[in-house]
Amino acid sequence: MHNPILMFLLLAQMFFMLVPSSAGGKVPAIIVFGDSSVDAGNNNQISTILKSNFEPYGRDFAGGRPTGRFCNGRIPPDFISEAFGLKPFVPAYLDPAYSMADFVDGVNFASAGTGYDTATSDVLSVIPFFKELEYYKQYQSKLRAFVGDAKATYITSEALYLISLGTNDFLENYYILPTRRNQFSVDMYEDYLSGLAGKFVRDLYALGARKISLGGLPPMGCLPLERTTNFLQGNGGTCNEEYNRVALNFNGKLGALVNNLNQELPGIRVVFSNPYFTLQKIVQNPSSYGFEVAGVACCSSGLFEMGYLCNRLNPLTCGDADKYVFWDSFHPSQKTNQIVSNYVVRNVLNQFL
Repeated sequence: MHNPILMFLLLAQMFFMLVPSSAGGKVPAIIVFGDSSVDAGNNNQISTILKSNFEPYGRDFAGGRPTGRFCNGRIPPDFISEAFGLKPFVPAYLDPAYSMADFVDGVNFASAGTGYDTATSDVLSVIPFFKELEYYKQYQSKLRAFVGDAKATYITSEALYLISLGTNDFLENYYILPTRRNQFSVDMYEDYLSGLAGKFVRDLYALGARKISLGGLPPMGCLPLERTTNFLQGNGGTCNEEYNRVALNFNGKLGALVNNLNQELPGIRVVFSNPYFTLQKIVQNPSSYGFEVAGVACCSSGLFEMGYLCNRLNPLTCGDADKYVFWDSFHPSQKTNQIVSNYVVRNVLNQFL
């Protein structure tokens, strides 16, 4: 062939046929691991009391339907997916309503109630964190069968992996049950958990992941559950500052882990998505963000209302969740999720856009 222009056009066409397309620019998929802060409904399909697949959960989700998200609407992975030009929600892997066609550009393996520590998942019989990775391996095999090896490799290597958990390890395990407290000081337990977090990221890396967001803990002493507990103990309903100090200290260790992983693993980009200070500012000055209430949750008094204790028969559930920082005693409202997610996208995840 002697026509150089025609030769160029043919080569360009072959190139674009070989390179998989991506609706989300540099990130073709959002892949999620973690606990109830990011669970999109996997717990619906397992035998546990920790579910939220009933009203009033999901009342502000598309169609007003409960999905298993512990929120009145969308959760952070949903907003992040949309920000990356992908669909406005990330479906749960175990949800039978979805198929591999739905999981190509996003899939969620999270399980409410889980933690880095397997003993945490045992408390409410939820999916252990290591099992989420097993599901991901299964997903990789199904993805290769569905789109072919080349495109599957592209998706899994260029996808953005979101990891968000750790609060349950402290609030549902360490501070409630004696086993870990008898084995570890709180500082030692933080080291134990950060070691598990590092192992998980290394395992993901070995499976081809390269773009990873490791989430930190929120100011967990300011959750409505902890504030109400403080009130009942005669402390005026203020935040539990001991728990907040633990969250800050653990976040510092996760930040150091991120730095180490970036130096240790060639080609990886791990970022630390820390919700602590953004959520703390919202709690301390809710009116600046358009909220009216931060001390109690929309769904009832803020004491133990979560899961089945937050239901459509509860007469104390608020009318407008956008006025509340928290939806139930443990989880932010959709509006809070959106504010925190937007901050993380603009200031941390923007390097992947």
